[in-house]
Amino acid sequence: MASKKFKPSAKATLPFKVANKDKRQKLHITRKKANDSIRRDERLRRRREEDQNPILKEERLKKNVPLTLERKRIWDEVDHDSTDGLGQSVNAEQLKRRKFDQDAVFKENQTARQPNEDTESIDAGDDKDSMIDSTDDEHESDENLNPLEELQKTATERATSPAQSTTRTNLDLTPEALAARFPTLFFTEESHKPKILITTTLNSNLHHEAQILTSLFPYSLYIPRSSHRYGHKFSVREISSFASKRNYTAVVILKEDQKRPTGLTFVHLPQGPTFHFSINNWLEGKKVPGHGRPTDHSPEVILSNFRTPLGLLTAHLFRVMFPHRPEVQGRQVVTLHNQRDYIFVRRHRYVFREKRATEKSVVGSDGKEMKGVEDIRAGLQELGPRFTLKLRRIDKGIQRESGQEWEWKGKMEKQRTKFQL
Repeated sequence: MASKKFKPSAKATLPFKVANKDKRQKLHITRKKANDSIRRDERLRRRREEDQNPILKEERLKKNVPLTLERKRIWDEVDHDSTDGLGQSVNAEQLKRRKFDQDAVFKENQTARQPNEDTESIDAGDDKDSMIDSTDDEHESDENLNPLEELQKTATERATSPAQSTTRTNLDLTPEALAARFPTLFFTEESHKPKILITTTLNSNLHHEAQILTSLFPYSLYIPRSSHRYGHKFSVREISSFASKRNYTAVVILKEDQKRPTGLTFVHLPQGPTFHFSINNWLEGKKVPGHGRPTDHSPEVILSNFRTPLGLLTAHLFRVMFPHRPEVQGRQVVTLHNQRDYIFVRRHRYVFREKRATEKSVVGSDGKEMKGVEDIRAGLQELGPRFTLKLRRIDKGIQRESGQEWEWKGKMEKQRTKFQL
């Protein structure tokens, strides 16, 4: 135990523990104030230096980027897009860009290999030398044809790169093998008009929630299911056959547990596949603060941050659930934003207005102000419903019992930094 005459300074750290509780608390408060003063002096000193040299602030902000789970995301290395890639975490955009670069290098090498008509006649000795040189050129061209794979970036390097959480989904990046495997989901008819049948599980209590879904999906109809003892308990396969004969394009089944929505099943007609989603955080529109009333206009659809082949397949599913020609006069938009394999579904009404003096201008993905819209802002009013989806399984076709044969199944990847969508 230290002597009672010993008085530590305000910024000192004792190597022992004081026995008295009150003294211990006072010493902790003193030490905490001292550390705060040190950090404050350091912050003020850094501010003075950055005021004199703004480059120091730019370098500090570039380095001090938090390492979130999205920035630690890793991808599977695939050299070609011959497979559909449903079970792989592949960046479809990088895969297409790599293929385009390889094709460009191949064309350049083909043009370089064309013989020169003016120099066809050469000596025999020169032929030997030319043969050696040609083999060297072929090796060099082969090296160009097979470019080195990019080294896997560290977490810090990925953190300093621009964020990709708000990237619009480019549906043209779909692999050809995936489009050939599901041809009914990848058609390009602009006059597509969906016709959706919405139902629930047997003896469900979610009639009000199912009616809300009919307002979310245009051209949809809700038919309740019953398991009365004198009634026939129609299966999902029988319902899909009934709907397919009446020109329906999809069947949506709302699942419940303890009178709450827990899942959505999308059956793409006429031959599948079947998508199983779980629902979290269901909130109907009238419970949203400042909500509005939706109209019957067909909404615009925003598909955000679907980057893998599986994500593009899911985006195409939601694309065919809405008309391809929205009614813009309704000013309604449905957003499906993917983040960490969770799909956030929101519906808003927008209006364009003049920018107020206290508001900032619209900023693009590069962090710079967008030209031409400096004095324009968009106001949003949420209409509801609000919920979150997570893809659990994709079944082959339309099965008698769910889960017999599946195209993709969740919980197969245990690595937290690898996402499927």
